[in-house]
Amino acid sequence: MNSVAFVVIAILTLAAALAAASLQKLIHAALCFAAAFVGVAAFYFLLGAEFVGLVQVFVYVGAVAVLIVFTILLTRRDAERERGFHWSGALIALAIFAGLLWAIVRTSGLSVAAPWIAPLTVRQIGEALMTDYVWPLQCLGLVLTAALIGALVLVMEEKG
Repeated sequence: MNSVAFVVIAILTLAAALAAASLQKLIHAALCFAAAFVGVAAFYFLLGAEFVGLVQVFVYVGAVAVLIVFTILLTRRDAERERGFHWSGALIALAIFAGLLWAIVRTSGLSVAAPWIAPLTVRQIGEALMTDYVWPLQCLGLVLTAALIGALVLVMEEKG
C-alpha cells in the first residue's frame, strides 16, 4: 500500500468528516459527508477491494448521500436557527476515540500475520447472492421498495 496515498486520503477523509460534523449549514455538512464516503471508498480501492469500493460509491455516495441532500432540501424551513458548538459531544467523541485507541494498542493480534485467503471474484459474490442468499436479497428489495413508495406518498401528501 502506498504510504503517501494513504496519508493524503486519510487527511482528506478526516477533514471531510470533521467538516460534516461542524459546519453550520446542513446542506454543506451533507456534501462533506458524501466526500467522507468517497474517502472511505478510496481506502477500499487502495486496499485492492474494488468491488467493495464500487458498492461504497454506488450505495453510500450515490444513494444515501443523495437521499440525505434531498431530505434536507425538501424539509428545510425558511427560518434557520443557530447551532452552537457542543463541547459535551466533542468530549464524548474524544473519550471514545481514546478508548478505541487504547484497545487497538493493547491488542496482541496486531503482530500476527493474517492467513492467506483466496480473493473473491464478482462472479462468486453474485452466485452466492443468487443461490444461498436469494431470500434475504428479495426481502431487502421489498423493504427498499416499500421505503421508496412511502417516501413518494409523503412527498405527494405534502404538495397536495
